[in-house]
Amino acid sequence: MTDKQVLIAGAGPTGLVLALWLTKLGVPVRIVDKLPAPSTTSRALAVHARTLELYRQLDLTDAVIAKGYKTPGVRLWVAGEERTSLSFDRVGDGLTPYPFMHCYPQDEHERLLISRLEAMGVRVERGAEVIGFAETVEGLTVRLRGPDGAETTSGAAYLCGCDGARSAVRHGMDAGYPGGTYRQVFYVADVEAKGPPMNGDLNIDLESADFLAVFPLDGGRRARLIGTVREGEGTDPDNLKFEDVSDRAIRDLKIEVEAVNWFSTYRVHHRVTDRFRSGRAFLLGDAAHIHSPAGGQGMNTGIGDAINLAWKLAVVLDGRAPDALLNSYEAERRAFALRLVESTDRGFSFVTAEGPVADLVRTRLVPLLLPAAAHVEAFREFAFRTVSQITLNYRDMPISVGKAGEVCGGDRLPWIAADGRDNYDSLSRIGWQVHVYGEAHPGLVAWCVDRGLPLEVFAWSQACAERGLQSGAAYLLRPDTYVALADPSGSPQALEAYFARTGVTP
Repeated sequence: MTDKQVLIAGAGPTGLVLALWLTKLGVPVRIVDKLPAPSTTSRALAVHARTLELYRQLDLTDAVIAKGYKTPGVRLWVAGEERTSLSFDRVGDGLTPYPFMHCYPQDEHERLLISRLEAMGVRVERGAEVIGFAETVEGLTVRLRGPDGAETTSGAAYLCGCDGARSAVRHGMDAGYPGGTYRQVFYVADVEAKGPPMNGDLNIDLESADFLAVFPLDGGRRARLIGTVREGEGTDPDNLKFEDVSDRAIRDLKIEVEAVNWFSTYRVHHRVTDRFRSGRAFLLGDAAHIHSPAGGQGMNTGIGDAINLAWKLAVVLDGRAPDALLNSYEAERRAFALRLVESTDRGFSFVTAEGPVADLVRTRLVPLLLPAAAHVEAFREFAFRTVSQITLNYRDMPISVGKAGEVCGGDRLPWIAADGRDNYDSLSRIGWQVHVYGEAHPGLVAWCVDRGLPLEVFAWSQACAERGLQSGAAYLLRPDTYVALADPSGSPQALEAYFARTGVTP
């Protein structure tokens, strides 16, 4: 039924995850993609801890981990010598069930998502693209061009543009895409090789002449190389071959490339659209924001967009929340995208800066200072939290309320595994729920039973205190597992007021 249907343009990870979550929540979807077949190149690699945490809601986490590769740490090299290393397991221990960087090639990732979607009865319509849309009294009329060039129209309640940096949906919204393009050209190559950096870790060379990152694909001889194409190595990056790019860093690291399975060059952009929503149309993933590959944040951020929007669309379509709830999608995700572009810009500028001062900082000061910083627990935790996206929060946003202990409305719920219980086990359910650590207020227990709202009560422990929770407080969790309300009293009145203010029926 098109009066409830969500039409999704784009079947990359963002669009596929959105389709999966909506289908799981009972929302009919139609997903189209202009490409005739799924991608066969690996492109994005990193699946961060926060994505793995959220994937538990669709029983995807174990499959992603089984099919990918856990990267245990990072090593920094200068002029062919390893200068320092950092263990992900060490810095993320106790913060998340997944204290590592996980490498899972995007083409394989997409195949997994497609197979899960097909098992739910939804197939991607290939060779079809959105070419225009207009709002009607009932919803939207969307114009599509099919693989044969013929144009058709489709009704939809909402349209979600997951159609990349050249988004037709963004164009139809007449939304700006301010930002710019870095002058550097990068290359990416999936190779089979041997040598010291083929050690299973992420290896980064901070050579003054070249930048090179070596991402492990399987802990053996398969790896992805990402490096800079220096000026003078060719006038047309689109026609470069792997043999044309500088091999200084490759030679310094003593990498022997035996086979090149895929090679491409690209320019890096930094842009955030000025609108994530226009009426019944939304933008997600690269259609809404694009930035440097520093930290491997792109795909994970698009997936985060999809999960944030999916539950909001579901409750609005079900009549359990007003349309105004959908405004919180733009407020929450655009603010994060702007912060992300700023932080990745700083990292990208650091590793690609040229000149004697930049060389001194990158090749002398960083290798000298990083080992000392790595021994400081606060630094290690900050670094892991930032890259893994577990520090992402929606504090001071329209549907984030209160503070109890150090946990605020909008925060990711701290992970606690103590006394044989894991407080994330209940987060595999998609729906509202309440957590209490310590003794629950009797009135809260009765209120939750009366409204059919799941209540999880955990014994108080030292781990709870260390993670900033408050004994007896009530933490109301949204369907995407972020804290909606943190109330120190633990009484039902605050929850009642929250739902009355937002207009949501849990």
